[in-house]
Amino acid sequence: MTVQTSAGHPEQAHALTADETLEALGVSADGLTSAEAQQRLDRYGPNRLEAVAPESAIKRFLSHFDDVLIYILLAAAALKVAMGEWIDFWVILSVAVINAVIGFVQEGRAEQALAGIRTMLSADAQVHRDGAWSSIPAEQLVPGDIVRVAAGAKVPADLRLIEASNLRVEEAALTGEAVPSDKRVEPVALRAGIGDRSSMLFSSSLVSAGQGVGVVTATGAQAEIGRITTLLSEIDAFDTPLTRQIAGFGKHLSLVIAVMALAMVAIGKLLHGMPAGELISATIGFAVAAIPEGLPALVTITLALGVQQMAKRNAIVRRLPAVETLGSVTRICSDKTGTLTTNEMTVRTVVTPLGDYSVEGLGYDPSGTIRQGDTEVTLAGHGDLLATVAVMSVVNDAVVSETDGRWGLVGEPTEGALRTLGLKAGFDPSGYPRTAVLPFDSDHKYMATANTTPEGHRVIMVKGAPDRLLDRATQQLAPGGTAPLDRDWWNAQVDALSTQGLRVLAAASRPADADTVTHDDLTDLVLLGITGIVDPPRPEAITAIATCHAAGIKVTMITGDHAGTATAISREMGIVDESTESAVTGAELEAASDTELRSIVDRTDTFARTSPEHKLRLVRALQANGEIVAMTGDGVNDAPALKRADVGVAMGIKGTDATKEAADIVLADDNFATIEYAVEEGRRINDNLNKSVLFLLPTNGAQSLVVLVAVLFGTTMPLEPVQILWVNMITAVTLSLALAYEPAEADIMRRPPRAPGTPLVSARFLPRLGLASLLIAAATLATFLIGLRLGLDVAAAQTWAVNTLALGQAAYLFNSRFLRESSLRREALVGNPLIWPVIGVLVLLQIAFAYLPVLNTWFGSAPVGVLGWAVPLGFAVAIFLVMEGVKVLVRRSELRG
Repeated sequence: MTVQTSAGHPEQAHALTADETLEALGVSADGLTSAEAQQRLDRYGPNRLEAVAPESAIKRFLSHFDDVLIYILLAAAALKVAMGEWIDFWVILSVAVINAVIGFVQEGRAEQALAGIRTMLSADAQVHRDGAWSSIPAEQLVPGDIVRVAAGAKVPADLRLIEASNLRVEEAALTGEAVPSDKRVEPVALRAGIGDRSSMLFSSSLVSAGQGVGVVTATGAQAEIGRITTLLSEIDAFDTPLTRQIAGFGKHLSLVIAVMALAMVAIGKLLHGMPAGELISATIGFAVAAIPEGLPALVTITLALGVQQMAKRNAIVRRLPAVETLGSVTRICSDKTGTLTTNEMTVRTVVTPLGDYSVEGLGYDPSGTIRQGDTEVTLAGHGDLLATVAVMSVVNDAVVSETDGRWGLVGEPTEGALRTLGLKAGFDPSGYPRTAVLPFDSDHKYMATANTTPEGHRVIMVKGAPDRLLDRATQQLAPGGTAPLDRDWWNAQVDALSTQGLRVLAAASRPADADTVTHDDLTDLVLLGITGIVDPPRPEAITAIATCHAAGIKVTMITGDHAGTATAISREMGIVDESTESAVTGAELEAASDTELRSIVDRTDTFARTSPEHKLRLVRALQANGEIVAMTGDGVNDAPALKRADVGVAMGIKGTDATKEAADIVLADDNFATIEYAVEEGRRINDNLNKSVLFLLPTNGAQSLVVLVAVLFGTTMPLEPVQILWVNMITAVTLSLALAYEPAEADIMRRPPRAPGTPLVSARFLPRLGLASLLIAAATLATFLIGLRLGLDVAAAQTWAVNTLALGQAAYLFNSRFLRESSLRREALVGNPLIWPVIGVLVLLQIAFAYLPVLNTWFGSAPVGVLGWAVPLGFAVAIFLVMEGVKVLVRRSELRG
């Protein structure tokens, strides 16, 4: 349920007063009775996210047969049954089934994103019913219930606050903000985004401080987190560039096969009067020859090897095609917090009236120095720095500690940054025992403590928002003591830090007369200094972004944080330059039509205050512009966009379960630099996959030509369909596999991404494929005819032909390692450690093909003598030399051009 006003506008609870919200929900501040709650539970349903029935394993397995080329194979198998050729039937069917099994096993991607989100919901809730507070299961909450929350509690449903005391809530998973949000009862603007709705608490967020009471406005699927699950369930699986290429290639090839098969039938019947059985067998042979049965296995194995390589560099691949898709990415959309930045607030600057200090180091690790200019400084001799650091460390409840070699925080991120500043400076807060505390609250925006100094003096220390401390201060530090407060100077310093995207806090103190502290005691303060705090960029991410730009890949920041912070971080990281205007906000995206949005994403690289719907729209707009999009994120709010993107990348350490399950790739180190490496690896795999395909296809071309020529001239078939299948499969899983290990080319990250829509086989390679097919086909026919001329029976001559096909492909493998450069050099023989082992395996398989009786029975082969190997080997060497000669001619032609 969502709140409805008299005007009928939904989801306006944040803009209504507390009383108006209660009235709209038909409830008082005393809450519901048990009877009323039961009625609403019957009407609106339980406060839980319903599971979506997963697709059955059988259906997922059968989907792998939904391919035009597989249809042709299955039709060929059916014809073999009709002809009573059961061995051929089982061999052809086995190829189709093996491909389906490989795809099914590797796919294994259960739709668990919704389950990941469901685990985030609160188990219990404190509710006011029948005039008393009680604890009930959170799924029994209904709109209109009055619920209370306190520090450490998980918000059980969407609530409109009616009471709040120093309430702060961690909403990073929903909004992307690293700092807890202040919450208050007062309504906010109607068009306020999720991160700005301070009068609302959202289901699954965590209360970090204070207490609050609110009325439930939405439960289950109608809550904000429920809307995210709805977005996830409505997003269809998106074909990757590779699957689109293979599908397009399959359709074109099937059309060619159909036309050529009909022509063969006509020629065989009309010109040579071939018997129907023989003609059908020849046609099946042609179809089987033309289909690259090994292509699915080749693609799967190549991608799986890439998965292993990427895992070594902290990129865990959950979906195989994503490996290749990374190589085609034209745009990386990244969340800010935790991906581009460390998600660990860090003090970067300390400013006092006596000097400016820069603070080195990142996150909560206390490694780092404090410098004034180029000089490293300590607290000794810098009383202004000591006074500021002391207040920031003492008026602080955070605990920063090291566990298993990693520094972590217990407490609020901002206080953790200030505590770490004290550790870097070598300050020990234990020398300032606390006697009283005035907790931070969102109304006053400061925290104060009464302490005793190491010298035994009583003192009040205050940290908080600069404007609030300026209102209560009359003095500031000066050489040798204090001086009257210069408010204009302080405002200028605060503005200067704020424009850099820093969060500014001020430190002040005054002598105390007692061991207590009240708001009335906070007068005549001495303003000591201010600190600039930021969630800092990862240094390696800055380098990675520069590498992406050099590779023609745009990087876009999409965050729920404020526009000023997003713009400053974006500039610092090199995503945009200093002349770029401020980030586009979620409110501006709301007002833009889909057409306008396509123009916005084309010229803008920083987006702030975004909601899950905004991120999803941005990804769709980029895809509508023809971009291949990788989307990164760690919060629940990122999950829908990750699922829609061509490649979804989740953070492994700080990412939610829902985000990881929606993603294609999970980064084990939460580092943007790992994405850049993954893109580089994707491009290497892409290159090697293209080399493998260009190597594999001449086999099919040659086999098709052999069958076609045999029909045209009415001669005995040099190859049987099952023999063709044998060659296709063994070359795919042996020779083609070697190309998957080819190292990356030197310029791999200095060239633009492959253009979206590029076909699997580029037109510029067609002449090369045609020539290689023609040479291998001619060699195969020649050896078959030579064998017959020497008096061999058909089975032995066909074994000669199969040997020629296999060894010819082995020779062509060396040609394929370098598409333009010469292979007549040492690197072609030793540059890839897998080349010779796979050739050895190929030879062993061919020996088994020729001499094992069981394979002789299955495939119609026969033992052969020395000539059965020598003649094919001679033709293989000739094929290699001719293709190298063609390379020379092509290079000379390019030079003349």
